[in-house]
Amino acid sequence: MPAPSQPQPPLIPFSQASQLLDSFSQFLTVAIHNILFYRSLYPSQTFLTTRAYNLPVHQSRHPQVCSWIRDAVDAVKGQLVLGAVDRIATVIVDAESRAMERWMIDVGGFPAWKGLKEGKAKGLARRDEDDGREGAEVGGDKVNWTNVDEQFRAGIRRMAYAAEKMASLPEGCSFTIAVELRDEGEAPIGHPQHWMPSEPNLQIQSKDHGEAGKDVGGAKTTPLRAIEAGPLFFECWVEEGKAKLEATSSISSNNDV
Repeated sequence: MPAPSQPQPPLIPFSQASQLLDSFSQFLTVAIHNILFYRSLYPSQTFLTTRAYNLPVHQSRHPQVCSWIRDAVDAVKGQLVLGAVDRIATVIVDAESRAMERWMIDVGGFPAWKGLKEGKAKGLARRDEDDGREGAEVGGDKVNWTNVDEQFRAGIRRMAYAAEKMASLPEGCSFTIAVELRDEGEAPIGHPQHWMPSEPNLQIQSKDHGEAGKDVGGAKTTPLRAIEAGPLFFECWVEEGKAKLEATSSISSNNDV
């Protein structure tokens, strides 16, 4: 008796897949700029106020910061296409490279759109191997782009609210963008080399690392929002590191004296 066939992954037509990937990249870009503003990584006067998803949002005016974020998001997008990414992290570290906060986006449920390389769409629509039929629209329905934007709007608003209400960071903090790979994901090695291994304290548990780094997971985790944007589903949360909580406690104690 033949084994039952495995369920086919969602069929995502070229046009929808391309738009979804671009929409998520825009969401990630807006989120990073907003985090930098509300966590005071740069002076507030170096940001301009604009609108995204019918919300007031903040964008750095510094050309090098904008260029770095744009390149980082493009690099993340390249890994998303391959289905290699499990989580995306905007990591804030202090002057001693200790993790203060990790703003996390879990994209482990994203589909892989293999064939899109260096931003060029090639064979993005999935194809049924049995009859050669090109992928129909997801679930038989068109993506409701109004709902997608509403979901992104709610996510940005929730992240901004949380960032604005959190305890201040110590001076001299900086940030980076990191990706945590799926178990089957291959390390992005090539030329030019856009990625480098993260510090041991931020390495997740894997076949190469028996234990997760001490800053993975944080000392305190605050859920932000689960977002369902068409066929894309992801969750957002923020992790506060032990070093940050110790620094905050120390500042509070000194103020009480």
